[in-house]
Amino acid sequence: MLITIDFNSDEAIYMQLRNQIIVAIAMERIREGDALPSVRQLADNIGINMHTVNKAYSVLRQEGIVKLDRRHGAVVAPDADKIQAIREMRCEMKMVIAKAICKNISVDEIHQAVEEIFSEYKNQ
Repeated sequence: MLITIDFNSDEAIYMQLRNQIIVAIAMERIREGDALPSVRQLADNIGINMHTVNKAYSVLRQEGIVKLDRRHGAVVAPDADKIQAIREMRCEMKMVIAKAICKNISVDEIHQAVEEIFSEYKNQ
């Protein structure tokens, strides 16, 4: 798994890690049932603190993306509660759309952006 961290970014390192794992799953580079690297292994490979990796994995667990198991570590296991996932997505999208409206971005431009982003993940 190729992870690149921008140490100069304003975004927290654990969130960069979380986001890259989610994108890798969406692009099917990592599949359901795959084990993620151990906390120690990933921290060593990237050159970050183990607690940072642990925090990213914990967030992914809370979001229903991975399951943590003492014997198998972090395993990709997306939560199958689609109704809850749609609720969460709608909640997150409300702020994104509100910002877009503040910047005079039209509904057609929003739709086009969503379609383009979705196709990026599904055409990889």
